[in-house]
Amino acid sequence: MELVNTKEERKNLAAFLCVCIVWGSTYLAIRIGVSAFPPALFAGFRFLLAGLVMVIYAKLKGLSFPKGTDVRRLSIVGLLLLVGGNGLVVLASQWVHSGTTSLIVASMPIFMALIELTIPGSTKIKSKGWLGLILGFSGVVLLVSTSSGTGAIDVKGAIILIWATFFWSAGSVYSKQFKASGSMVTHIGVQMLSGGIMLSLIGLFLGEASIVNLSLKSIGAILYLALFGSVLAYSCYIYILTRWPAAKAGTYAYVNPLVAIFLGFIVLKEPVSLMVILSTVIILMGVFLVQTSKIKEVPAVKVELSPTNK
Repeated sequence: MELVNTKEERKNLAAFLCVCIVWGSTYLAIRIGVSAFPPALFAGFRFLLAGLVMVIYAKLKGLSFPKGTDVRRLSIVGLLLLVGGNGLVVLASQWVHSGTTSLIVASMPIFMALIELTIPGSTKIKSKGWLGLILGFSGVVLLVSTSSGTGAIDVKGAIILIWATFFWSAGSVYSKQFKASGSMVTHIGVQMLSGGIMLSLIGLFLGEASIVNLSLKSIGAILYLALFGSVLAYSCYIYILTRWPAAKAGTYAYVNPLVAIFLGFIVLKEPVSLMVILSTVIILMGVFLVQTSKIKEVPAVKVELSPTNK
């Protein structure tokens, strides 16, 4: 698929850039939130709030809702992405430095590409795209290794992050295997509510309600993540998943560490070294190769119904 100057591709690229920038800023918000709020309830409240916003908006606009089996499938997507994926990232953020977190999460596009290889009917990137995936990941390794402080990697946290990356990759690929009834807005609402309810139940089961510390800091983090990280960026991510192969959409994970570092430079006046600039060039070259690579179109297996993947 070539990056052509069409209205559709410009819209796809705008959604991709939104995910890159907004989710690049959420590492800081998650760290702030978890420092004042137990992790499962923190993530649960975020997605419950975001899901309610999406469902109420859909009701007011008269948008159609998914039915029957589609609700179950969308809920599975929500559990994989938001409980298995995001929920485990929030949990691991208590023990793993953000640099290590971003490095492990940046392996996501490769996970997605490997999973897509096993799925009959999935669109698959070609050799140029694989070169871009490897180049981009190499740039992230260079970025993290030259920007993060040295220190022992928390093995428990690293294992949790690997599972989080796998669940997010699996959920992203699974979401492309069916076409659900209803509008994309309601699909996202169902996913967020299923993830938010499950995370909240997990938090209550673990006794987190007794250690909730409501403060302006924690409330602000939840609101930012719910409205910008979830309603805006998550919607953009689901949108580009319906247009691109999962591995191509997942290259946002390569850009997120760059955004985090440069936001630190702009907001906190943190220094940016020559190695950071070199890493930036390598990462962006890798993303460019993936974004401009051809994809192998395979006739999709239609499961049922209408308008969009999610």
